[in-house]
Amino acid sequence: MKRFILAAIAAVALGGAAYADTIKVGVIGPFSGPFALQGKNFKAGIDAYMALNGKKIGNDEVEVIYRDVPQADPAQSKALAQELVVKEKVQYLAGFYFTPDAMAVTPILKQANVPMVIFNAATSAIVTKSPLVVRTSFTTWQTSTPIAKVAYDAGVKKVISVVSDYGPGVDAENAFKAGFEKQGGQVVQAIRMPLSTNDFSPIMQRIKDSGAQGVFAFLPSGPTTLGFVKAYNENGLKAGGIKLFAPGDLTQESDLPALGDAALGMQTTFHYAISHDSAENKAFIAAADKAIGNPAELTFPAVGAFDGMHVIYKMIEATGGKQDAQKAVDAVKGLSWVSPRGPVTIDAESRHITQNIYLREVTKGDDGKYYNKEIQTFEKQGDPGLAAAK
Repeated sequence: MKRFILAAIAAVALGGAAYADTIKVGVIGPFSGPFALQGKNFKAGIDAYMALNGKKIGNDEVEVIYRDVPQADPAQSKALAQELVVKEKVQYLAGFYFTPDAMAVTPILKQANVPMVIFNAATSAIVTKSPLVVRTSFTTWQTSTPIAKVAYDAGVKKVISVVSDYGPGVDAENAFKAGFEKQGGQVVQAIRMPLSTNDFSPIMQRIKDSGAQGVFAFLPSGPTTLGFVKAYNENGLKAGGIKLFAPGDLTQESDLPALGDAALGMQTTFHYAISHDSAENKAFIAAADKAIGNPAELTFPAVGAFDGMHVIYKMIEATGGKQDAQKAVDAVKGLSWVSPRGPVTIDAESRHITQNIYLREVTKGDDGKYYNKEIQTFEKQGDPGLAAAK
């Protein structure tokens, strides 16, 4: 069966799709289940980009085909990618909310002659698994390194780290530890939780017992982050003066109404906030709000998808619509533009995005709505984790 699939992929790569009038982009992500909001944001970002830039590049029309992986499932992700390449004849693969799903697909890219553009999956090592991978999101090394300095500068010298036990969580743990110890701080204990964890009370007790002045946390955005922040408040950690530090996954805008006043003052470092003040972001927000239907649901994966489509459009332009994965990827190495998040560049060597990382604080506006207010900028941040990933 494996040989049959690979032979079919090779046949597609050599034939049918090369001069297609319709260029198909296969997007894999969570469009149902507990993380469906993230998939909805993928689609909103794609729809917003196509609304602002059209659906045609030259004489070729771009068609997006979606496939659903409700939660991390590498085998299903790979099977769907193979189906998209063989049956749907897609020329580009994109999406991928979870790292294990993206990792599972990288082995087929070369023979399929198809690039992968990652809209979210945040483990540094993914781009090292194939020269045909480009990322327009972020990595947890990139977003977790600056918060270590923020924590130390706030007077916190002892921290306990608590992360989900999978690629991005391990990266976040290592990034924070490296940054915090460089400042002179100490990580007194490191806890890794199964991705399926939803009862955080025992974790909160371990944090209290550790004697740490603060906790660094990373979990994938969705029900888990909402549950963790609620548990942090309900178990008395905030009231007890134990400070919480995290990348922005923990305060995505769609969760802020549910967190309410309990989130006020919480600081995170991240590559994007809905409140980012720029003309590019205002145009994006207007188009994305319309695309998603409910503006309160708009959150960061939409920006990864929006910029991902920009990269794919540039790839299509560079190849004249022909199927040539390496030429497509080479064309965007070093590509710079102004994203809704600010100035960005696809690093020519790593194929990962270089961008500003912002320190944000949860604030309540005059309209009574909660938002992440940008209060400091760490400019032109690459991925410190790539050296460790190689």
